[in-house]
Amino acid sequence: MNSKAKGVLQILLVVILIAAFAVIAYRGIGGAHRGSAKNIRLGLDLRGGVSVTYEAVKDNPTAEEMQDTVYKMQKRVENFSTEASVYQEGDNRVTIDIPGVSNSAEILDKLGQAGALQFILYENLKDKDGNPNPKEGDEVTFDEKNVELDGSMLQDARATRRQQEGTGVAENVVQIKFTGKGTKKFAKVTGEHVGDQLAIVYDNVLVSAPVLRSEITDGEAVIEGGFKEFSDAEELASTLRIGALPLELRNIHDNVVGATLGSEALESSLLAGLIGFILIIIFMIVMYRLPGVSAAIALVFYVGAMLLILNGLNVTLTLPGIAGIILSVGMAVDANCIIFSRIREELATGKTVSSSIKNGFSKALSAIIDGNVTTLIAAFVLYLRGSGTVKGFAQTLAIGIVLSMFTAIFVTRLLMKAFCSLGLDDVKLYGVTKERKTINFIGHWKKYVAISGTIVVICIGGLIFNATVKGEALNYSLDFVGGTSTSVSIDEQTEITDELKENVLTVVKDATGLDGEVSTSDDKGVKKITVRTTALTEEQAEAVRSQLAENFHVEQDQVESETISASVSNEMKTDAVVATLIAIVCMLIYIWIRFRNITTGASAVIALIHDVIVVFTVYVVASAAIQVGSTFIACILTIVGYSINDTIVVFDRIRENRKTASARTELSEIVNKSITETLSRSINTSVTTFIMIFMLALLGVSSVRQFAIPLIVGIIAGCYSSICVASPVWYLFMKNSKKEKRAVTYSKKKK
Repeated sequence: MNSKAKGVLQILLVVILIAAFAVIAYRGIGGAHRGSAKNIRLGLDLRGGVSVTYEAVKDNPTAEEMQDTVYKMQKRVENFSTEASVYQEGDNRVTIDIPGVSNSAEILDKLGQAGALQFILYENLKDKDGNPNPKEGDEVTFDEKNVELDGSMLQDARATRRQQEGTGVAENVVQIKFTGKGTKKFAKVTGEHVGDQLAIVYDNVLVSAPVLRSEITDGEAVIEGGFKEFSDAEELASTLRIGALPLELRNIHDNVVGATLGSEALESSLLAGLIGFILIIIFMIVMYRLPGVSAAIALVFYVGAMLLILNGLNVTLTLPGIAGIILSVGMAVDANCIIFSRIREELATGKTVSSSIKNGFSKALSAIIDGNVTTLIAAFVLYLRGSGTVKGFAQTLAIGIVLSMFTAIFVTRLLMKAFCSLGLDDVKLYGVTKERKTINFIGHWKKYVAISGTIVVICIGGLIFNATVKGEALNYSLDFVGGTSTSVSIDEQTEITDELKENVLTVVKDATGLDGEVSTSDDKGVKKITVRTTALTEEQAEAVRSQLAENFHVEQDQVESETISASVSNEMKTDAVVATLIAIVCMLIYIWIRFRNITTGASAVIALIHDVIVVFTVYVVASAAIQVGSTFIACILTIVGYSINDTIVVFDRIRENRKTASARTELSEIVNKSITETLSRSINTSVTTFIMIFMLALLGVSSVRQFAIPLIVGIIAGCYSSICVASPVWYLFMKNSKKEKRAVTYSKKKK
């Protein structure tokens, strides 16, 4: 096969794959439409619903108790939604997410019940007035010593239909199965009380009292008769399944999200992503010509593959998760920028296009891997230490990083080789690195110290000012202070006045007896009034939601609320600090291993700390508009990963240039040359990432903007620190080391 035919086939392969991704994303595979974009699981912040986290009251519950609790809770929430998910967090917590539901009051009430399920001989029951012969649905009393079995001994219960023996008439029944321990107890009860009624009591209410017709020794029985409708049998089976929770639980965090706000957030974020994506494609083609076309096609491949992976791995997509994808699209271009810059350098030496492509990919590989591994470290730590939507951000960011490496190293290379095989090997289509005069970055290190020092002073001064004038050094969100926040969306035409705010406070006061703080916002035409109080009970929170919906004449799903206990908010603060420290230490170790020089790692970490301080300063200076909450940790760790990526590219070039430099070459000259050579890549990568995040800040909803604005500043800081902080610090460290001192002194004597 000649090279042109091979090139055509390679391009055709990529196009077919992209087309397949598009078809699957639109229609899915098979009758269930699995794989389609519309079937990607949406988180509560995009779809609306209820989320609640419970903590075991018992200290140090066993793994078995937690597993049983998760199982029982899963059975319980299936009554509200088949899409609900229950998962364990840590050693003693259970989180439940139920998307697309609006009856939040009923759900929060029923989920929190301990659910005491007991089997008692009917003759041992009395109604609440002490009378015998209670009826189904009556509240009953009994002596605990008369409990024959409890819910922990029941393994499963299912509603089904079967034919009656003899008549063949179909009837609705409930099949039940006991555990090993329950089987023995049930056999004893049925053997000793044939003909008696064994009552089923749930939360002190008589649910059913079937007759024991025979001894049952295998632990499997059928409850029959009395189920006129199949739904009646299903209701009893459901009650039996959820049984008694093995642990007593307390609500430490619940969140009720309106579906309307979620859909608007999704639409605005996707629009921001689309516009940013188009702008990046235009930028890459303008800056890199034919290689830019390859990068654009690879990016389209990347987006299609991302949709399939999200669906295939059943990832729940959250609003921060979308931000993670959009951010990763911008960062995906980074590897291409490194490769294309290398190719241009190779072309400048007179090599052929084919040879330059091969060498360019080879020389860029180490920087690409090192940079992305460090960002993956940040995403991994974020996933371990984060919670809820922050985990969603970490997931999509990690997937995006891995996928972007694949598309850059394999898909872009395939396309570049294919274009070359088709005869598109004119150097003008690729561009050649022009010889630049080396910029003396090291010579201005004192100026960089002054700039960075000024930022530190502004940060400290802002903290003191906020603490003195505003009473709080930072504007903490509910995540970090605890309490209850309730928001109601009102009509666009409604004017927000002081009287309206007072009305909201009165509603809260009447419903809870508590005072609150009111804030307002107008987000993309959606007006919201938010009131924050100390943590409310589920009943109080429901009363506030109901009253606000009634007062403003809106549906209840337009009222959101979130409650976080003080213990959880304190943990989130601690996690933010610990996660940042863990990420920095891990990156230091990785860089030390890869560069075999602790000085390199220390210099990179100093640059990281610099960038963290810069981003933190944004939260200090803009405290009126930007809150420090759960996304704070995501923002900081993203910048940590992004900044180290940029720094590694510069250090990788310094390492390469030192190997080829003569003994007479000044260390400062090597550093200046390395920074100058990587400058265009650093700027271009920052521009592409900036484009994506800027579109999020411009078009996204308030919660996204509060995440995007610090990221924008962090991206600029990351580019600055890799050039003006990390490299000069490394130079000063190395210059003052004994080994390098001798080398520098020697070169001076020879001049």
